[in-house]
Amino acid sequence: MSTEIDDLIDELRTEAAADRPPAETPDVGIIMGSDSDLDTMAGAYEALSELGFEEDTGEGAESRFSYESYVVSAHRTPDLMYAYAETARERGLSVIIAGAGGKSADLPNMTASIAFPVPVIGVPVQEKSVDSVIGMPTGAPIVAVDAGKSFNAGLSAAQLLASDHEELAERLVDYHEELESEVGTVSRELHEQGIEVFREDP
Repeated sequence: MSTEIDDLIDELRTEAAADRPPAETPDVGIIMGSDSDLDTMAGAYEALSELGFEEDTGEGAESRFSYESYVVSAHRTPDLMYAYAETARERGLSVIIAGAGGKSADLPNMTASIAFPVPVIGVPVQEKSVDSVIGMPTGAPIVAVDAGKSFNAGLSAAQLLASDHEELAERLVDYHEELESEVGTVSRELHEQGIEVFREDP
């Protein structure tokens, strides 16, 4: 095992042993099997950021709600995966978003099994990853979104947290009402302009 992996594992275990109040720890963990998955997983970052979450890069975050991110490979760095999942609850995480690609997209399911009872939202990075991500046996649950839909994973993570945080619930309601308003505006424009003019309008 490389020194870098050893150091990361030590840092995770040190954080787990620290006595920090929940407001000072990341609420959501975002992990992916490879940095090549980052373009697909970016939607989760966008959703959380839109709802007022801040990324915690190890220096803490000013926002009450924050998230962290790591590359964790189930196949290439299994010890890191175990350490991340085993320490998730003690480090203050309330939910994990895990993305993986390929036909053996094992990171979300393995993380869900090890981190239990911390809920895990699986993101199949590709269509061929869907069966692998959702294929959990009875008693070992995982929540999953459709292939590539990491934005929805971010929204789902916020929904899970909103049951304990009214502020987040209000932000989610505002977000949904904004979507409704946008659809209403488009609907009126289509109706009043007619399809030909509507399609020509940039």
